[in-house]
Amino acid sequence: MLDLAGTALDAEDRELLRHPAVGGVILFARNYESPSQLAELTTAIHALREPPLLIGVDQEGGRVQRFRTDFTRLPAAGRFGRLYAQDPAQARRVCESVAWLMASELRAVGVDFSFAPVLDLDRGISRVIGDRGFASATQPVCELASAWTDGVRRAGMSAVGKHFPGHGGIAADSHTDLPTDPRPFADLLMEDLVPFQRLIDQGLEAIMPAHVIYPQIDTRPAGFSPVWLHDILRGRLDFQGVIFSDDLNMAAASAGGDYPERAHAAAQAGCDMLLICNNRPAAVAIVDAFRNPPDPAIQLRLLRMHGRGPRPDRAHLHEQPDWQHAVQHVARLEELETLDLGLTDPTSPRPA
Repeated sequence: MLDLAGTALDAEDRELLRHPAVGGVILFARNYESPSQLAELTTAIHALREPPLLIGVDQEGGRVQRFRTDFTRLPAAGRFGRLYAQDPAQARRVCESVAWLMASELRAVGVDFSFAPVLDLDRGISRVIGDRGFASATQPVCELASAWTDGVRRAGMSAVGKHFPGHGGIAADSHTDLPTDPRPFADLLMEDLVPFQRLIDQGLEAIMPAHVIYPQIDTRPAGFSPVWLHDILRGRLDFQGVIFSDDLNMAAASAGGDYPERAHAAAQAGCDMLLICNNRPAAVAIVDAFRNPPDPAIQLRLLRMHGRGPRPDRAHLHEQPDWQHAVQHVARLEELETLDLGLTDPTSPRPA
């Protein structure tokens, strides 16, 4: 799964994306100018292959939202957790509604899925997780993540739970470091793994493992570990969906060797789709290293990640009562956040 440099495909992009080892495109803010431009880009990507290439994006909300202008500004997951502490039933309803909104807005411009929800526990330790996680305790994370997946499925989108088996217990950021979590498996099983198991039991379509080493279980990062991906995730947890690697260009991924080596290590460990972002030479090297036809079983799993049902009509999406209710929920969450922070500026902008 590769990235693009700009807002439209060039000749090099088209040639690379037609390579049989390529299965999808991940989009970033640099690929977005307007909804109409984005719809043209996704249409061009989907037209290159049959079955079409998958198109994904990180559209979690809060700090991690690639498309912002002319999209609803989504709250961070932690906002739902704070509402849950006050009113669990309302938090579940609001979370489901906002997830439907996120998915509907993406599907209307041709994006197949978002890499969400984050299932990591926000223990107040991890710099990279923080309010990207719903809460610090397993129960609210399980309930809110379940509501989130219900919402995206209602919009015809699959969910991607991350970062297996849990990135919330260490301070280091795998984008720049190689984090190590020393906890024993029993602790992870009773805490961090609980949301993953709960959503797997509910049919979670995809999971992304963490570039984190858990030395009590394996000396390799989870995304390169057959112990974690084959024995535990596929075996013990009975996960049947897609396993996406985290970005192989991240600093922590260097534990797997050079780019082709780390790609092969992740694939051999059990990853179905390998992400390589912001490094076109590395992407070309990885693609050239995979010459064999894709595994048919993997292809079948990946088919579930395509958008399902009629594509929403963006021109009329804002007229739908579900969209209007969801936007009202987002505005109300922003008001509550302002009150929590002790801010009273009446001129602060509302979500689009």
